[in-house]
Amino acid sequence: MGRVPPLLAQHVLLSFTALAIGIVISLPLGVWSARNRTVGRIALGFASLVQTIPSLALLALFYPVLLSLSALVGGGIPALGFLPSLIALTLYALLPILRNGVAGLDGIDPAVIEAADGVGMTPAQKLRLVEAPLVAPVLIAGIRTAAVWTIGAATLSTTVGQPSLGDLIFAGLQTQNWALVLAGCASAAALAILVDLLIGGIETGLKRRRRWLVIAAAAVLAIGMAAATAPLWPRGGDERTVVVGAKNFAEQYILARLIGDRLERAGYRVEYRDGLGSAVIFGAVAGGDVDVYVDYAGTIWTNAMKRGEAPARLAMVAAIGDWAREKHGVGLVGALGFENAYAFAMRGRDAAQAGVKTLDDLVRVAPRLTLGSDLEFLERPEWAAVKRAYPLRFKATTPYSPTFMYQALASGRVDVISAFSSDGRIAAEKLTVLADPRRAIPGYDAILLVAPDRAKDARFLAALKPLVGRVPVDAMRAANYQVDREADKATPQAAAAWLAKRIGL
Repeated sequence: MGRVPPLLAQHVLLSFTALAIGIVISLPLGVWSARNRTVGRIALGFASLVQTIPSLALLALFYPVLLSLSALVGGGIPALGFLPSLIALTLYALLPILRNGVAGLDGIDPAVIEAADGVGMTPAQKLRLVEAPLVAPVLIAGIRTAAVWTIGAATLSTTVGQPSLGDLIFAGLQTQNWALVLAGCASAAALAILVDLLIGGIETGLKRRRRWLVIAAAAVLAIGMAAATAPLWPRGGDERTVVVGAKNFAEQYILARLIGDRLERAGYRVEYRDGLGSAVIFGAVAGGDVDVYVDYAGTIWTNAMKRGEAPARLAMVAAIGDWAREKHGVGLVGALGFENAYAFAMRGRDAAQAGVKTLDDLVRVAPRLTLGSDLEFLERPEWAAVKRAYPLRFKATTPYSPTFMYQALASGRVDVISAFSSDGRIAAEKLTVLADPRRAIPGYDAILLVAPDRAKDARFLAALKPLVGRVPVDAMRAANYQVDREADKATPQAAAAWLAKRIGL
């Protein structure tokens, strides 16, 4: 649970900054909207529209938008991490503040406004001395709602590379470490409840005209924020901090910790960015937001390079290295020594009973079966290539997170899954992997990629090169199974330590 304080600090900084900007935008916009009905319809309509977009989708949408904008102005605009998260959460904070502000101003007794006009108040005086005090309790109620929404939605910023309490939740779900899930959820919930209570204290103080309560609640809120963000205060020596990226499944968490351990031994301070999608993580390393991560040759070949028919594995890795360096400045340290390819798998007894050994055989029985896939596979070029090579028509297809995909197969909810060849659960659960005689699925050697600046850092590369060619598939499967198994589950850090010892590092 030592990860909670720094992640809580990042979570507080992100959500409070988004809330503050949301308030700064909403207050003048609310006054303008109350005065001008056309502006009000447009502003409230836009804020309402934002709320209809799922927060995860909104966060993801800002990645290509900021990436394109950065390219347009010659670089310098971060497409990952704090900025896209801040923009998305700020937009989410607008509606309750704006709506309550407009409703509060519209609800003021016209006689009060007439009295203010009668004594000769200017519009500014009327707003400051009459309207603002009357609207404040209603407005604060909107800010309370926005605060709770923002703190909750901030957990999803993990998916675009911004550390938050969501790191614990996503990692716990993927590795079935429910203690991590509970720690992330409980911390986020406690933060939201505490902030709501403190802002509620300000609201009560305004309603009852108890100035001391307003000051006390605001002071506690400010002190609490300062204390929570203390782990982020500057401390010297961070010039050697490196960021290790990982996608959203157990093998990636293990390899990230294996890499991190090597870098820590070399004197670097290591931070982790877990739970990133395939498209996002390559952009992150190309832009320098992530310093190093492990990808898979087939993923780069089909997704990033948009290539079709794949060459032999060694030739593919060499071609990827040339392309990554020439097009993006990204360095290829080398292949780790194992392949983690997509592989269609069935329960052993079901495959035997149906006489299914290859994907050609699967075509015959597919209309009676349900396919379970990981969250990305059904939208990936590999699935399109498989369908071109084999006329597969399943009864239904259902995406799952990788961990739950295997559980769905074991429980009978699905009949076939898009498994991973280095997954220890294939042997442990006696699954039958179907052959791909038409070679529709390309090679998936695990390859180590580094950011452009790190590709020129001899000390950094020296710490990583001992990993090249050292990780056999049987060792990777065993390490993966330590994290994925139901009983005696290991943490990714423990599995990485075991793997390092197994391969002699």
